[in-house]
Amino acid sequence: MKILLVSPKTPDTFWSFQYVLRFVAKKAAFPPLGLLTVAAMLPRDWELRFVDLNVRSLNDADLRWADYVFISAMIVHEASVREIVRRCAALDRQIIAGGPLFTTGHKNFPEIPHFVLGEAEAIMPQVVADLQRGSPQPVYRAPACPGLAQTPVPRWDLIRMRDYVTMSAQFSRGCPFDCEFCDIIVMNGRVPRTKSPEQFIAELEALRRYGWKDMVFVVDDNFIGNKARTRALLHAMIAWRERTRTQMGFLTEASINLADDADLIALMVTAGFRKVFVGIETPSAVSLDECHKVQNRGRDLVAAVQVLQRSGLEVMGGFIVGFDSDTRDIFKQQFDFIQRSGVVTAMVGLLTALPRTRLFDRLKREGRLLASSTGNNTDATLNFLPRLNRDYLESGYRELMRRLYEPRNYYRRIRVFLKTYHAAGGRLRLSWSDVSAFLKSLWLLGVWHRGRLAYCRFSLATLFRRPGQFRVAIEMAIIGHHFRCVADRL
Repeated sequence: MKILLVSPKTPDTFWSFQYVLRFVAKKAAFPPLGLLTVAAMLPRDWELRFVDLNVRSLNDADLRWADYVFISAMIVHEASVREIVRRCAALDRQIIAGGPLFTTGHKNFPEIPHFVLGEAEAIMPQVVADLQRGSPQPVYRAPACPGLAQTPVPRWDLIRMRDYVTMSAQFSRGCPFDCEFCDIIVMNGRVPRTKSPEQFIAELEALRRYGWKDMVFVVDDNFIGNKARTRALLHAMIAWRERTRTQMGFLTEASINLADDADLIALMVTAGFRKVFVGIETPSAVSLDECHKVQNRGRDLVAAVQVLQRSGLEVMGGFIVGFDSDTRDIFKQQFDFIQRSGVVTAMVGLLTALPRTRLFDRLKREGRLLASSTGNNTDATLNFLPRLNRDYLESGYRELMRRLYEPRNYYRRIRVFLKTYHAAGGRLRLSWSDVSAFLKSLWLLGVWHRGRLAYCRFSLATLFRRPGQFRVAIEMAIIGHHFRCVADRL
């Protein structure tokens, strides 16, 4: 059996990092973990080819070679998926499609003959058996929330690791919270499921043996969803790091209540975690109540961010505007909060109604839905009728993003961060790629682009006043170039 696995092209989004890849001589930010994991569920005697459209083009020869084409996609990939489907139809290749795009919206793709809906672990043996018989079913529905004990180590041999900035791994699925706008609990449930520490360490060891030495994104919905199991994992990671002397670092996603647990924070830092993405959403307490973000209520959010950053975790923040409870000064509130907290990587998005979420169902009942979500966090067009004036929200959002990533404001935010941040848990190796990236930044940010004077003042001041933090400061300056390009295109 010949299987072609295709990962769609990711558009220019906040998390694509498209505009900084040239600084580090990479082709994509992250590999497609889900599709590589599915590949590991296929028989070893099958012939597999892997095409990530973020890394290389899809050739007709690849399509003609395949008996079946596997596609895994998120909502943001829809445009690329439709082009892949068109090309497969032209060459009479059958597609088997899975991933969030299809789990919540497969009926929008009548031209695709076969779907795997939900998590693949429990259903793939049936898919494989049907393919071997030559009679795949139109729809396979995975049982809700399967255990992760049988999840295999991804097929890292199918990609060139040097094409990517960061590798990916997963310890858990699901989140115990119930935010109205979030589709995580729709797809993965509210009871976090985890791999065993030994299972996860085996995945990290596979990365290490393939030669990976840099950052790994632990892509969990909420890394601390089950704190007891997270602690057990962290102890195992610490022992593994000591045993192997690996230089890997880690980033992940977690809820803000991580700031309440000093012991857990310390374990994460010792285990090599450098960054954590936190859904802060809004400084408005009323809007937090509206979306049922209970874990963020009743706390000083700036202080919580600073607790994490003082401990050695860079906080990347998610923010939303467009709640029904938002007032006309919401853009000022968000700007002031982000600048004051020192959340350098601030992903601000307009509220969007994702399929099958409680928000989607409520707005549908109220007759306020306008269109499907694009899945792009920085889409500047609302897909529902807001309480505030729609034009006001959309134009205010664009202006907020531009202000946040305007060079002077952005470098000022980095300075706030550096005053609080205390690097711990060791340092990543300083490689030639780091030096090369800095030299490229001198030319692009210090000479060619707007904000050149602000960049030069910022880099020189950091070099002389905070030399120990120079590397992280320049990394943030380079990443800021991407965010500024994204904001300028809104």
